[in-house]
Amino acid sequence: MKEFELIKRYFTEQVVKRKEVTLGIGDDCALISPPLNQEIAITTDTLVSGVHFPENTSPRAIGHKAVAVNLSDLAAMGAEPSWISIAITLPAIDKEWIDEFCQGVFELCEYFNVQLIGGDTTQGPLSITITAQGLCPEGTALKRSGATPGEWIYVTGEIGDAALALKHIQGELEIEPAFRESVLERLDFPKPRVLAGQTIRLYASAAIDLSDGLIADLTHICSQSNVGANIVLENLPLSKGMTATLGDKAASLALNGGDDYELLFVVAEANKVGMETALSQLGIQFSCIGQTNNTNKITTTLNEKPVDIKSSGFEHFS
Repeated sequence: MKEFELIKRYFTEQVVKRKEVTLGIGDDCALISPPLNQEIAITTDTLVSGVHFPENTSPRAIGHKAVAVNLSDLAAMGAEPSWISIAITLPAIDKEWIDEFCQGVFELCEYFNVQLIGGDTTQGPLSITITAQGLCPEGTALKRSGATPGEWIYVTGEIGDAALALKHIQGELEIEPAFRESVLERLDFPKPRVLAGQTIRLYASAAIDLSDGLIADLTHICSQSNVGANIVLENLPLSKGMTATLGDKAASLALNGGDDYELLFVVAEANKVGMETALSQLGIQFSCIGQTNNTNKITTTLNEKPVDIKSSGFEHFS
């Protein structure tokens, strides 16, 4: 199978056809006609075998995660995911592998009404690069730079399970069988918080998605907003699998482990009740885990006593 046969067979047939796409796959470029008074949010992420996912990860999980991590970035801006392009490098054309990979890609695209509009295929070590684009009403996109001292810090869902799963896969620890499947799923099939992002856009001052670890990602908000923060350890949303496996050490991994793809966001006191009500009505899990301050540093406390937890979030170049 040649390159263009590969593209035609696996990537041109899809359910989603968005009205903004005036020209999709098959030409030198795709053409988009964005709606009036909408800004386009654009993000790009690369996943490399052995770096961003274990080499024995299922193709479906790889396809899902490649899309999910990009949609998570859009969610952090409060954007509606709309289109993606995929550049995939394959060691060889394995039809069964590509079939399953595309299943993971298009399951998520269909769920969030996202259209694949182009990309590239080449031969080499396995890696996937996705550029995702989304729509946001002009002037409403969430940024990392809007936080001020005295605001409340929130996170969606539960944190730490993906890092726990990776440690299990690498043989560093054992997860109890009762929790193993749910924990491993958090690593392979993260759920981008798209609805939460569009909801908090009306209330939050700043937001980021959790990819490199909570402390590392909170540092980005603090740096760009020129604020400090304190995290209350007893308020961290930890799964039963986390606490059963790690006990008192769970908080450290939850704060430093990556791949959560939950949303971390900051809300002013005046918007707190409105935001909590809106998320609760949608059935979205959230936790208030701390507060910003004017110290320009990040601290952690347990039962109001200082606790020293060092940051060791993921770094591509160390």
